[in-house]
Amino acid sequence: MKVVVDFDVCASNAVCMGIVPEVFEVRDDGFLYVLDEHPPEALRDRLREAVRSCPTGAITLVEDD
Repeated sequence: MKVVVDFDVCASNAVCMGIVPEVFEVRDDGFLYVLDEHPPEALRDRLREAVRSCPTGAITLVEDD
């Protein structure tokens, strides 16, 4: 799977970082960074929670081909 963030929509509120800090990080510059675009399968449930919890709907999970 691949994590995709629409940075034009993202508000960098760190909700996703609180759920999956292995994948998301809001740095001191106030911007969200994706630390691992292709995270391990073991994180799928928490990533789905991050997608559902994102207040702006900026996060999408895309299945790899």
